[in-house]
Formats: sequence, structure tokens, C-alpha cells
Amino acid sequence: MTAAPSPKLRPVDITFDRELCELVLDTAPRLFAVVQVCGDSSADADGWVVAWGLAEPDGPTHVISLDGRARLTLASPERALRHFAGRPGLTARLVWLAHPNTAALDQPKAA
Repeated sequence: MTAAPSPKLRPVDITFDRELCELVLDTAPRLFAVVQVCGDSSADADGWVVAWGLAEPDGPTHVISLDGRARLTLASPERALRHFAGRPGLTARLVWLAHPNTAALDQPKAA
């Protein structure tokens, strides 16, 4: 006895899947960390991540601190630096994660 295929699953359309992946890559936000740094030289400098952000390609930037207390929507990633620097001897920097150049779809699961 053979089982009939589920009517909810459609045959894989490789061209459509490729177009979906390209759409995702074209519209993906860039991911960055806000890092606080103390110390004047590289010999005595120390740094730590204080927040993560998403920069939309043509839109706002969203930043959330690691502790979840600060959630910001800003015009640019550089504006986040103002919120995490300012104390004497402390600076803030952006560290960008490399923009991915591949995408893959999860396989649909049968209901």
C-alpha cells in the first residue's frame, strides 16, 4: 500500500526558492554590536559588548542593550554610540558582523 502525498505540500520550486533567498539577502538588515572600551592604548585597553543592533537598509536602526533595559530606535547606527559612551575614560565603538552572502530556506513541515 502506498501513501498518498499530503495535499498541503507543494512540489519544490527551485527557481521560486532561489528568488525568495535573493529577496531575503537584498532586504536583510546588517547586524552590529556596540562595544564599550576603556583604556588609552592597546596594551591596557579592555572592551565588552553592551548592546546589539540591526540597521535596516533604508530605514531606522534598532538597538537593544544586553540587559534588555535600553531599547532604542535611531536614525543611524552611529547614534547608538552617544548612548553607550560619555563617561570619562570610556568610549563606544561599532563592530559590524560580515553581511551574509548566502541564505537557505527551512524545509516545510507536514501538518
